[in-house]
Amino acid sequence: MISGLLQQVDSATGLDATLERSLDLIGVFFFAVSGGLLAVRKGFELVGVVALSLVTALGGGVIRDVVLGATPPTAFNDVLYLVVPLSAAGLVFVAHQPIDHQFVKPVQFFDAAGLGLFAATGAVKAAAFEVSAVGAVLIGVIAAVGGGIVRDVLANEPPHLFHPESRLYAIPAALGATVIVVAWRNGFYSGGVAIGAAVGVSVLRLAAIRFGWRAPAPRRA
Repeated sequence: MISGLLQQVDSATGLDATLERSLDLIGVFFFAVSGGLLAVRKGFELVGVVALSLVTALGGGVIRDVVLGATPPTAFNDVLYLVVPLSAAGLVFVAHQPIDHQFVKPVQFFDAAGLGLFAATGAVKAAAFEVSAVGAVLIGVIAAVGGGIVRDVLANEPPHLFHPESRLYAIPAALGATVIVVAWRNGFYSGGVAIGAAVGVSVLRLAAIRFGWRAPAPRRA
């Protein structure tokens, strides 16, 4: 259903369904790595590592598709959406030490990469379903943050979105989704816009972590 709809709007919007799927799968991989790394840090065994990788990788996309009425969700309709996170879980299980040594705050690094990609692909898919502009942005944000929230809750961690010391998380996703929706509705959406928006979201999230940027908080008496 989704692929057919995307193909129908390709000529009018410049949407590349193959690119959109590729970006989605890359986001699935990054989120799966973040989930697997957190599972290893928590001392989970093999099944726990695989399970946390899967729910992190697929959670946001499943929520997105259910909200859009695109059922069954792509994660259950395309075998690559299982192969990719399972491969990521296996990679983390056997090579988590080199990954930890290579990256500063590796869970947050891979989470930021997945955040950008899912914000872009979530907004694109919502726009293709012709929901309202605000709705498409919101769905992009939900797709971007959903998997991370499920990951943190299952691992008994405060979700980044609700942590009192949280750095910018949903705001970069909302900005990236807004860029996608504005481009779509004004006829200049392209694969380059999607990639640029995804990279911009990830870079802003990583910069917020690096420099301690936070959203405004209510004043306390």
